[in-house]
Amino acid sequence: MMKFIFLLIAFAATLTACSEETATPARAERPALTQVVGALAGEGGNWHSGEIRARHEVALGFRLGGKIIERRVEAGMQVQAGQVLARLDPVDAGLQAGASQAQYQLAESEAVRYRELRSKGFVSQSALDAREAALQAAAAQAGLARNQSAYTTLRAEQAGVIAATLAEAGQVVGAGQPVLRLAQDGEREVAIAIPESQLAGRRVGEAAEVVLLSGDGAPLAGRLRELSAVADPASRTYPARVSFSAAPGQAALGMSARVRFVGPKQATGDWLIPHSAIYQQGDQTAVWVVAADRSVSLRQVKIAAYRDEGAVITGGLVGGERIVSAGVHRLTAGEKIRLIDAGSAP
Repeated sequence: MMKFIFLLIAFAATLTACSEETATPARAERPALTQVVGALAGEGGNWHSGEIRARHEVALGFRLGGKIIERRVEAGMQVQAGQVLARLDPVDAGLQAGASQAQYQLAESEAVRYRELRSKGFVSQSALDAREAALQAAAAQAGLARNQSAYTTLRAEQAGVIAATLAEAGQVVGAGQPVLRLAQDGEREVAIAIPESQLAGRRVGEAAEVVLLSGDGAPLAGRLRELSAVADPASRTYPARVSFSAAPGQAALGMSARVRFVGPKQATGDWLIPHSAIYQQGDQTAVWVVAADRSVSLRQVKIAAYRDEGAVITGGLVGGERIVSAGVHRLTAGEKIRLIDAGSAP
């Protein structure tokens, strides 16, 4: 009997050890999309994606037509003022300059000879005046030919970056035809497109925030410099330019950026959050607030208004707090989550 009891005790101990070894592992933290409360309802939450452009872009072309024999630059190259960019075949222009110079020398010789004849009374004053006029015309024609000969070389008038090449060596171009596009150094802007639904209230000169996607996320102060009065026929959006201040080398041409227009600050502290952050349970409206240990808890809030860009929350939240912005109906109170940052803008 005693032997049987010992066997039962040993079997129970074995089962206990096995149950401890096969205990359910700790629950994995659920990933959740979160964001920091930081957009006042009076500021608006609409972000516009755009591209960094130069304030001044110039299409460069030759002043006379001809065949391009050399192009020294490519798109993206930095150039200095006075640098040679391209050349035309100079043969025809050189021949014309030579002919004009010969005509000038002949007219000069004729004028000198008629001055001597006039001093001796052999020719009339009107004949001398005609030779003097011919000399002036020949001088003007020779100067024009020299200028046209110089126009076969295309130089950069300002320092900048070659934004595009529009012609190749060997191509015959006409006078004034664009060959290169130069983005001048200096002020930078963001080219954006504003939808019809967000056009109301936009005014040239209003303040804006510019965030470079390649930067640290810190907003740069800007202003709306230009707003088209006519919508683009294809996209039905209104092209706009937002100027901003950036350190040298911080904003390269072609970089992506986001722009948000900043309205007057509200003293009430109403916050704008995404619709997906609202947790509705019966008559109660709440949001999941993330604590320092990454645990979540429900906090009741009051919704003042619904907008296209989000919900306006009156009270219940403090700027800088982190909330769950998506998947709110899958969470439970006290649960710890793995943070996935969605930024501070709806």
